[in-house]
Amino acid sequence: MSDTDHRLRPVAVEDARQFSPSAARNCVPIREVLIRVLPKKGIVLEIGSGTGEHVVCFAKALPGLVWRPSDPDEASRTSIEAWMTSEGLANVRAPVPIDVREEVWGVEDDAPFDAMISLNMVHIAPWEAALGLLAGGKRLLRQDGVLFLYGPFMIGGKHTARTNAAFDADLKQRDPRWGVRDVDDIVSEAMPNGLELREVVDMPANNLSLVLVKSRAADPT
Repeated sequence: MSDTDHRLRPVAVEDARQFSPSAARNCVPIREVLIRVLPKKGIVLEIGSGTGEHVVCFAKALPGLVWRPSDPDEASRTSIEAWMTSEGLANVRAPVPIDVREEVWGVEDDAPFDAMISLNMVHIAPWEAALGLLAGGKRLLRQDGVLFLYGPFMIGGKHTARTNAAFDADLKQRDPRWGVRDVDDIVSEAMPNGLELREVVDMPANNLSLVLVKSRAADPT
């Protein structure tokens, strides 16, 4: 099975922090890609931050960036704050509740963002969430800003591994609106929002990283 189901079953540890074994496993591979594709300075908005382990991992590795985590789930935001307190990171701001399907996210005062990242979100949410994320990239990213997605994806309508196909079926059984998304569908919906796919990176556990960039031709409005 894909390593992405940690968002569905986080494991609580002492105090308000939550711990995800899969987040601990995939933090380093994702971090290495982010070090390469993100700017060295600026502000990054994370969508669906979950337990908060990822953002503290990335904030340590990229101290020149200010990180703004978010999650619609109150318990997750509490966990993020607990991880921030535990790690004592000055470049991580307080988490905010964001529903990407809404047109106003409550972070507009921080825009334009130099990057937005979303890990293991678009398959554990309705397709409208993916559409809202892409629309948010158009509204809130600076020109040449990066939108980074990570998780299991299909390519050309086909799963990249049998375990991903099984994971997809399990997701749809939990909620028919969920499911592993196709890279082609992401790219098709990204283009009207001024976002271009620049790179697809193979990741461990049959996952992919998608690096999209806001084109200079994109309409900022």
